Amino acid sequence: MEVPVTPTMLRQLWSVVENSQATTLVSLDDATLAQWLIKQLKKRSTLNCTEADLIKEYIQSRVSLIRDLAEERLGSEPSLSV
Repeated sequence: MEVPVTPTMLRQLWSVVENSQATTLVSLDDATLAQWLIKQLKKRSTLNCTEADLIKEYIQSRVSLIRDLAEERLGSEPSLSV
């Protein structure tokens, strides 16, 4: 029986997404984005191999949403031109 992604893991992942630079999230290809997010999660908590695999699958299924959220943040950032 496969262990589900826990609510704690999800909260941590979306916290990482929310606190990451939007330019980073949109500039990475799908595989690199998943690896980068997992690396950021590992800095915050101890993920075992099974959890890392589960969260990677989850990230891969949500890449479009992650990119959409990052692009929305980029579009709403104040302009630097005066």
